[in-house]
Amino acid sequence: MRALRALVVAALLCLVPVPPAHAADLTYDFEDGTAQGWGPRGDGVTVTVTQDAARTGSGGLAVSGRTDTWHGASIAGPFVRGVGYTVTAYARLAAGQPASTLAMTVQRTPTGGETTYERVAAATVTDGAWVRLSGSYLFTAESTDVQLYVESSDATSQYYLDDLVLSPLGDPTREPVTSDFEDGTAQDWSPRASAVLETGTTAHGGTRGLAVAGRSASWDGPALNVLGRMGKGDKYALSAWVRLGPDTASGRLGLSIERRTGGTPSYERVVAPKDVPAGEWVQLAGTYTLAHDVDFLSVYLESDTGTFPFHLDDFTMTYVEPKPIQTGIPSLKDEVPFTMGSAFTRPETLGVHGELLAKHFNGVTPGNELKWDATEPREGEFTFTDGDHLVNFATEHGMTVRGHTLAWHSQTPDWVFENATKEVLLQRLERHVRTLVTRYKGRIAAWDVVNEVVDENQPDGLRRSKWYEIAGLDFIRTAFRVAREADPDAKLFINDYNTEFPRKREALYKLVERLKAEGVPIDGVGHQLHLNIEQPPASAVEATIERFAALGLDQQVTELDVSIYTDFVSSYDTIPPELLVQQGHRYKELFDVFRRQAGSLSSVTVWGESDDVSWLRSWPIPRLNAPLLFDDDLQAKPAYWGVVDPSRLEPFVRELEAPAAAVKVDGRRDLEWDLLPDAPLARVGDVSAGFQARSSAAGLYVLAEVTDPAVSAGDRVTFTVDGRTRALGRNSPGVRRTATGYRVEALLGSGTDVEVAVHDRGTRTTWTGEVTPVPAVKRATAPRRPAPVLDGAVDRLWSGVPELRTGTWIQGESGATAKVRALWSGSTLYVLAQVTDPALSEESADPWAQDSVELFVDPGNGKTKGYEDDDGQYRVSFSGRVTVGGTFDASGVKDNVRAAAVTVPGGYVVEAAIELPTVTLGEGTLLGFDVQVNDATGAARTSAVTWNDATGRGYLDTSHWGVLRLAG
Repeated sequence: MRALRALVVAALLCLVPVPPAHAADLTYDFEDGTAQGWGPRGDGVTVTVTQDAARTGSGGLAVSGRTDTWHGASIAGPFVRGVGYTVTAYARLAAGQPASTLAMTVQRTPTGGETTYERVAAATVTDGAWVRLSGSYLFTAESTDVQLYVESSDATSQYYLDDLVLSPLGDPTREPVTSDFEDGTAQDWSPRASAVLETGTTAHGGTRGLAVAGRSASWDGPALNVLGRMGKGDKYALSAWVRLGPDTASGRLGLSIERRTGGTPSYERVVAPKDVPAGEWVQLAGTYTLAHDVDFLSVYLESDTGTFPFHLDDFTMTYVEPKPIQTGIPSLKDEVPFTMGSAFTRPETLGVHGELLAKHFNGVTPGNELKWDATEPREGEFTFTDGDHLVNFATEHGMTVRGHTLAWHSQTPDWVFENATKEVLLQRLERHVRTLVTRYKGRIAAWDVVNEVVDENQPDGLRRSKWYEIAGLDFIRTAFRVAREADPDAKLFINDYNTEFPRKREALYKLVERLKAEGVPIDGVGHQLHLNIEQPPASAVEATIERFAALGLDQQVTELDVSIYTDFVSSYDTIPPELLVQQGHRYKELFDVFRRQAGSLSSVTVWGESDDVSWLRSWPIPRLNAPLLFDDDLQAKPAYWGVVDPSRLEPFVRELEAPAAAVKVDGRRDLEWDLLPDAPLARVGDVSAGFQARSSAAGLYVLAEVTDPAVSAGDRVTFTVDGRTRALGRNSPGVRRTATGYRVEALLGSGTDVEVAVHDRGTRTTWTGEVTPVPAVKRATAPRRPAPVLDGAVDRLWSGVPELRTGTWIQGESGATAKVRALWSGSTLYVLAQVTDPALSEESADPWAQDSVELFVDPGNGKTKGYEDDDGQYRVSFSGRVTVGGTFDASGVKDNVRAAAVTVPGGYVVEAAIELPTVTLGEGTLLGFDVQVNDATGAARTSAVTWNDATGRGYLDTSHWGVLRLAG
């Protein structure tokens, strides 16, 4: 039978001309009364042109006499090798035929290979209406016996065909792909499993969209075959609009790619699942670069969990024309005294991304390709395809490689820990480490042997990972020992984040010091440095490098990026240009630190070469972020110039608030100055400074804390306010010597445009910006008392404790308020809130929209524009329900609070205990502190009032909280 089909094809090839590349559309409408080259496929099959089979006009193709699924109508040779086509046809079953799936398929035999059968399009067809079949097709291998045919899942179905069109594309990888569903068909989208796809009138644009229901799993939904529509190494912009289906209150949807090579599937996210509010259309937009040879390529939509229905409309996929990289600017690697590295993945080795890497970086770190889930997804089954590709690229371009990472609590397959005793787990670890390090011996210069093993909130400073729970410190000892045995010349690092914060810094220092004393072969410490444009100050980074220098180990910055956001929830549609300027100055300050510390620092790696590949586009939420040195088009940003040539940066106008206060000008640091942190002036040489201001009717009070250990005659600080300058030297009135330099206080004339300059032997460091008068920072006192019983009762213990009252409205102008008192005992802060609120409600599912009290505590009084890991938002409803907010899902503080609540006539009372393990409480300790009362009416919050913070951003930002001073 196969031989017969081959003879039929050969005969037809003599009759049908092969269209030239880029020819006009091939249209088969059968209006001339002939089959136009179409013939039967299979014994007994009849193909005739009849009016009954016509969709339009007077003729269509009727197919009958089928006895096998592959039987049907076929045409030989309609495709030209190397030319892409869109293929459409309309089909309907003959009257009385049961519904079945009709598919257009291509048969061809590659030279020297076996015959292949490739699906072009398929759809469920009935006898009730015409159905559109549409898809795309391209083949590139020399082939014979090429034919297009239509088959059916029902071996005997009789069907009609009409209006078939084959449209050649000039270059299918450059042609846009769009789906608007306005023709009432699924336009080539098909279910990944059992999902049901139907067009309907719920539409984002136009009048029709695609409804998706009947999903069997989170990954089940609509998929579109884009094989042949993407070129290897090319970048594409993908966009889809989605909306939740009926009776679905909430859900998260994302856009992904499935690709297969040799039948092995891989899955890559284009857009991580994002919130889709009920009743709203949400755009899923991202970019994707095809980095592999593939034999299957599909784009699909999925949810993070659940099988809820949803709608899809206005999908587009367009080729992104790359901009040439800037070849006339300095190469980063030539401008720094250490290895300049970048994280990278396979797509970044291709095209202009690969050119950018080669020009600017002499070190690279595979972002994911050497992690455990990528290299040993199943026990004993190692895969190195992507890892080898990246290491080979680095070797060919003379780059050093950092291996990341051998042991980590994340991205480690479940099997590693399943039924694992300590002995079994360490055996698995040893085999994995030995296999990877041996494979790349002599080619990977440094390894992150263990990653993120420190948790400063634990008594011993160690993360309670499965590694630690099963094997204790021995997993660290084993990983380093085996790595050293496998490659004695590789440098072995312990790597962690937040090492620029004092508690994390000290926890890691003590661990490294201990392991080093035991003889564990640690060669260096890696500081990730995922920072933002505000925090932490560059001085904290420098303090960390200087601290670890005492251990005599190498240090590397391993994952540097600078987010434009200071919190985890804000988002911009377009990034304000002034933030990019600010980011440029931030990079300048950081690289000043790195250059000063080059004797202790051998490498600085940014976590991605350009903004378009940054992980911060999808974490902690999907949002537009631009944390790196080059933009989406691989063009140099202000961040780049901050590293290479800061003189190219536009001036950065900083902002500072000056709370109302009067200060005695005597060079002594009054309590008022301790309510807020000093605004830093960048360090130059050994000189740095901090600056504050207070506003009053008498003028502007200013403070400068100068770090300058060497006394010289020209040491001075100049303050310029609205063009008026005043200079104060070390011996001026209001100046006092300190242990590290000197302190300057002064009362200046009022004004908003301020420059502060610190001069030292021909150098100067400055702060330039706008100073805005604001209300005074409120402060209250919390005395030391015995610990109260948490029962919501206002017992005698609270008598005489100073009271504060909420009166700063952030929503509404009236409603529930509270009288609040605080005391402390041991390491615990106790708070009593007596709330006036005659009508109580917890109807809303959102805790902040219920009648509740929120207690904000910053143990370090850092006044930052985001939360540090020990800052907490502790919410207690009138019924005693407790919810907690903070960084990383409040993981560092969620267990710190206990509370009780009781209702009383006219309101309720909340009594809470908040453990503060990260600071030592004592007389004079200052805590960032605020209180917010939420007033609910039914299921909505109708008012909210705080003690101090008027911004309404207390849940994101600690900078406007009041201050609680502990008394003895």
